[in-house]
Amino acid sequence: MTTPIRRLPGRIPGWAKALTAVVVVLAVLFAGVRLSVLPGLKDLFGTETQDRSGPALLESIQDISRYDAATGNFQVVVDLEKDARFLPDAVRGSRTLYVGAGTVDAYVDLGKLGKDDVQVNEDRTSATLRLPHARLGAPALDPERSYAVSKQRGLLDRLGDLFSDNPNSEQAVQKLAVRHIGDAAKESGLTARAESNTTGMLEGLLRSLGFKKVEVAYGD
Repeated sequence: MTTPIRRLPGRIPGWAKALTAVVVVLAVLFAGVRLSVLPGLKDLFGTETQDRSGPALLESIQDISRYDAATGNFQVVVDLEKDARFLPDAVRGSRTLYVGAGTVDAYVDLGKLGKDDVQVNEDRTSATLRLPHARLGAPALDPERSYAVSKQRGLLDRLGDLFSDNPNSEQAVQKLAVRHIGDAAKESGLTARAESNTTGMLEGLLRSLGFKKVEVAYGD
């Protein structure tokens, strides 16, 4: 009786094994760089940064008639946490500690003065000015003094960064930092300081022009 011959499964060629190993190594390196689990891999290939940006284009020019009379420097620590329902933080969720530093200007808009807001006597020795109240400018976040202290992300968030064009975006914490800095500026008395500085500036200027009496008042 003839015994049937069993055919052994074909062996994987050597070149296929080598190609598979290269693909696996590259995948591990890529994941390590994006997930920051293997320190030092970002500089493994000696990357070089080049600025290929085009020239900045002037879109518009706006005349400014305001007098910036005071500037406040602020710093805030933003603690932003995002959780997912029914999933532990290790799987889905993030928490970012961010130090935001920025400035807010307080100004008096001299461009709103009308002809009745400046009164001068006949011999030009006395002047009375009525100015609008000082206002706060938009908070300006300083990128040189703002930084992320720590970032904690779940597994799904880390995997999502692999396919994101803007991984680890700090836009949310930056917006919160700007909002908190703006709120702090409102409570800081910065506008009162700006009005005091503006009064001192105008008194010094008009007295140097020969005015002996200068009165400055504020009101909308």
